[in-house]
Amino acid sequence: MKNNAELQLDVQNAIKWEPLLHAAEIGVTAKDGVVTLSGVVDSYVKKTEAECAAKTVIGVKAIVENIEVIFPNSWNKSDVDVAKEVITALTVNYSVPNEKVSVKVEKGWVTLSGELPWNYQRESAYESIRHLTGVKGVTNSIKIKSESRDAIEKKEVEKAIARSWSIDDSDINVSVSGTTVTLRGTVNSWYQRDEAARIAWNTPGIWHVDNELIVDYYFSLVEQ
Repeated sequence: MKNNAELQLDVQNAIKWEPLLHAAEIGVTAKDGVVTLSGVVDSYVKKTEAECAAKTVIGVKAIVENIEVIFPNSWNKSDVDVAKEVITALTVNYSVPNEKVSVKVEKGWVTLSGELPWNYQRESAYESIRHLTGVKGVTNSIKIKSESRDAIEKKEVEKAIARSWSIDDSDINVSVSGTTVTLRGTVNSWYQRDEAARIAWNTPGIWHVDNELIVDYYFSLVEQ
């Protein structure tokens, strides 16, 4: 079991291992599995990469992200220019029906809204703009409204999660209410938590996934 200092060092090393973050000044503190990230980076993509790197570390139960994005003067863009680049990026992304996505930009912060039939399209929209220069943050408010009329089968969601070699589904409970799937229980990594939700989102007819899975690496050690 890792103490606070060991977890802090592991997260620091995970962040330094990422090519984008070699020179980034990111502070890391850890207490009882809760990791806080702080500092300043020059792009939104670096901010998100730091968070993703921290999530890969075993023992991280929660992340508090206080990283600030500050651009060099030469990188600053008006909200109009950022909006134009966001719209262009969405337009050239063949997997996103961009006519169904609305864009708002305020002080470099981009908000996406609208309705799409699949979650992978919502995620693709986000991925296509998070690297753009001038973007300080993204709020992905796109809602999923499935075109499928099929009823969601709880057993099918459970089987889909169980098929994944990377997920220990022994303590994952699935419940279905209308077009919403809720995941409860305990997994041993952030990756498993996110992957379980991703698989659930692939269910035909789904509009919402309520991911209440708790990350606790030490729980799996005790169970073994």
